[in-house]
Amino acid sequence: MILEAIEKIPSAARPPDAADVVVIGGGIAGVSTALFLAEAGLRVVLCEKGLVGAEQSARNWGWVRQMGRDPAELPMTVRSLDIWRGLDRTYGIETGFRETGITYICRTRHEVREFTDWADHAREADLPTRILDRKGLAEVLPGISDRFSMGLHTANDGRAEPLSAVPQMAKAAIRLGAVIVENCAARGVETSAGALSAVVTEKGVIRTERAVLAGGAWSRLFLGNLGVDFPQLKILGTAARIESAGAVPQMPVGGGHLAFRKRLDGGYTVAQRNANIAPLVPDSFRLFGDFFPSFLKSWHELKLRVGRQFVTEFRMPRRWALDAVTPFEQIRTLDPLPHEPFNRQTLVNLARAFPAFADARQTSSWAGMIDATPDAVPVIGPVAAVPGLYLEAGFSGHGFGSGPGAGELMAEMVRGVATRLDPHPFRLERFAKSQGGAARAAA
Repeated sequence: MILEAIEKIPSAARPPDAADVVVIGGGIAGVSTALFLAEAGLRVVLCEKGLVGAEQSARNWGWVRQMGRDPAELPMTVRSLDIWRGLDRTYGIETGFRETGITYICRTRHEVREFTDWADHAREADLPTRILDRKGLAEVLPGISDRFSMGLHTANDGRAEPLSAVPQMAKAAIRLGAVIVENCAARGVETSAGALSAVVTEKGVIRTERAVLAGGAWSRLFLGNLGVDFPQLKILGTAARIESAGAVPQMPVGGGHLAFRKRLDGGYTVAQRNANIAPLVPDSFRLFGDFFPSFLKSWHELKLRVGRQFVTEFRMPRRWALDAVTPFEQIRTLDPLPHEPFNRQTLVNLARAFPAFADARQTSSWAGMIDATPDAVPVIGPVAAVPGLYLEAGFSGHGFGSGPGAGELMAEMVRGVATRLDPHPFRLERFAKSQGGAARAAA
C-alpha cells in the first residue's frame, strides 16, 4: 500500500562523479539535510537504495510534536516545529503541515503521573502546554467519553502527511540544485590519508570529502562494515487507515492504548499507542547490555517476537567488499507486515474513548521499522573513526517531527559553521561501544 501511494520524485539516472557532500539515505533526515545544504549553495548528491521517503518516513503517524519529547532533544524539536511552519511557504510545496495542537488523554494513575511530570519540562521550555481536567478535556475534545480524568494539551503542535511531505521536500532540494538518485545503494566509503575521499555506490564512485549517513534502520549495518559499532535495534510499528462518519476532533490525540490523526484526504491514521513489536534478531543478543536498562523501563510497551526476521538477519552479510552486491541492494525497502491484532484492538479502544468512532472501518494497514538507540535519542554528529563521515540516525520513532531540525543541525555541522543548537546531546561517543572499532574503509 505504501509503495504504491507514496508521491514520486524526478530521480536522476546516475550520480555525478564528484560532490561537495554525499547524503546516504532518502528519509526525512537525509532529505532535510540535502535541502539545507543545497540552499547553502553546496553540490549535494543524495543516494537512496529504494524510493525516497518509502520506509519509516512514510509509515509513521504524521504527528509533528514537541510534547512528550526527551528533554535532551526538546530544543531540536522546538526548532524543527518552527521549520515545519515555514516549509510550504518558503519552498512552494505542500507537506500537509497544519498547526492543530495535540492532546494526550490520561486514564490511569501512571499516565497522569507521566504527563504531569512532563508538564514541568514544558514550562521550562516555555511551551503553550496546559493540564486539562475533565471539563477542560470536554472543551478541547468534544465527544470524548468521561473515562478520562486528565489531559495534556500543547496548542502549537501539529500534523503533516507522511506520504507526501518527504517527496515534496526532495523536489524542493532538486530545484535548489541537489541531485537525488533513487535505486542507488551506497555500498561503503573509500579513504585517503585516513580521511573519507569517496562514496562507492552500485552506480559508480562519487569523489567527496564529506558524507552523511542518514540510513535509518540500516545505519548499524553500514557502519559495521567500517568497524564502527553503532548500538541500534529495529522496532516494528503498526498503523492503519480508517474511515468514520462521526464528528471527531481534528487534532491528533493519544492515550494509553490509542492514537489517531485526521488526514487531509478525509480518513484517519490510527494506532495502538505504546504497543510495538521488538523482533528478536542476532543484534538483540549482541546489544543486550546496551538496551537492557531501557527495556526494563518500557517492557510493557513491547511485544517480543521470534520470527522470520531472525533468520533473515542471521544470514545477512555483515562484511562485504565494495565491488560486491550488498544487503542494501538485496532488500531495497523494509516493508514488513502489520500486526493486525494491534489494529483490531485500536478500533475497540477508539470507540470507547470517542463513541463517534463506533462506525469506524479499517480500509488499509501497514507497518514500518523504527530505528532505536538505547536512550531513544538520535545520533547527529561526526563519526570519529572515519574523518569526513557524519551520522544522522536512531530517531527512535521521533524522526518525522524532528527531521527538519535535525537536517538543519547536520547541514550546519557539515558546513563547519556555528550551529543554532547544541549538538552535544547527540554525539555518537556517548555510547562506549562506538569508540572501540577502527575504521576499515578501503584506502
